[in-house]
Amino acid sequence: MKHNLGKLCILFCFVWLQAEDFSYLIKASHHEVYLHEPLHLSVDLNQTNPNVVLLFQFVINKSPDYSFKPVFSKNGDTPHHTNQHTVYEVTPLKTGDIHIGFSLTKRVTTDDKVSYFASGDRDDFKKLETIDFPITLPDIKLHVKALPKDTQLVGDFTLDYTLKKHQAKPYEAIPFQVTLKGKGFPPLLPHLLPQDGNFTLFTENPIVKSTSTIAGTQSSIHYSMALSHTKDFTLPQVQFKAFNPKTRQSYILTIPSQDFKIIDVDKNTLLDHTDYPPFLKSDWAWIQTLLKYLVVFVAGFLSALAFRWQKKAVTQTQNPLIEKIQNTKDLKALLQLLMAQDSHRFASSIRDLENALYGDGKIKPRNININKVKEEAIDLV
Repeated sequence: MKHNLGKLCILFCFVWLQAEDFSYLIKASHHEVYLHEPLHLSVDLNQTNPNVVLLFQFVINKSPDYSFKPVFSKNGDTPHHTNQHTVYEVTPLKTGDIHIGFSLTKRVTTDDKVSYFASGDRDDFKKLETIDFPITLPDIKLHVKALPKDTQLVGDFTLDYTLKKHQAKPYEAIPFQVTLKGKGFPPLLPHLLPQDGNFTLFTENPIVKSTSTIAGTQSSIHYSMALSHTKDFTLPQVQFKAFNPKTRQSYILTIPSQDFKIIDVDKNTLLDHTDYPPFLKSDWAWIQTLLKYLVVFVAGFLSALAFRWQKKAVTQTQNPLIEKIQNTKDLKALLQLLMAQDSHRFASSIRDLENALYGDGKIKPRNININKVKEEAIDLV
């Protein structure tokens, strides 16, 4: 009874969506996959009511159970017949049953509001007014199977390695390059070579290149390393267990065992009979140079002190009236100062200031350079 009610509810939901201006179809390429085996999820949204202007806002809900990314999209956004077709690549990240959830918002607007929105520019941004309706969509359930034991790579990959030499000097770094490439989950391994080997291992961060299309994810991981030792050593065979979900078969990628010979260097050839740098000799020329610099420095310092003292002495003996004249702000203040001090001594300056400020009845007031008048008055002090 409950099962039948569930079917009726799903049917009712689909019909209601049809009556609400659009239809949808969400389809998974597989419902049973292996861990890290990517699958395709296609989403189609089609407007069925041409009397309204529709926009869709669709996202896959984030979850630690899976990762996803769009690999293909095609939109037909005509004003009254919006349709969207999007394909996502979804990769399960845990085993067991997982649920992929969705969020969909139907946005309803009008032709006038779209025209008003389109009339804006970068400096006059206008928001598109819509009436938004959240739509509830059912989850898609996946069953994720565990990988064969000790599987390290999932997909169809090949392995290439480059080792230019098997002979070196003590402590000399021997470059070693390994490349994993193919289609499937990116083959990023934490450790490519054994960490407890009887040699010194130098590593760099791997270079990862990954491209996702509707045909799948093509990956290439390049590992750069270097080996060194003080004596002969052997790199043991390294194997990586991989699993191809399409063929449901496991396979092995192998780096064969490598033997390295370290050439002993005659210690006598390492000795250099020339002393470098040469032994230190008594050389007192630097003291003479240092004394010259000190004399120049002291002379400059004393000259600065003498100049500063002389300037201070001049400032202290300067007539206070000169400072008052220099500090006046305008013509009127200067006139009042000179008249208060000595009207006979500064008669010419007072006459110029009065003519500039008031005129004398016949001569109109005129512009005058206050700095020039100040200089003339200071000369009369």
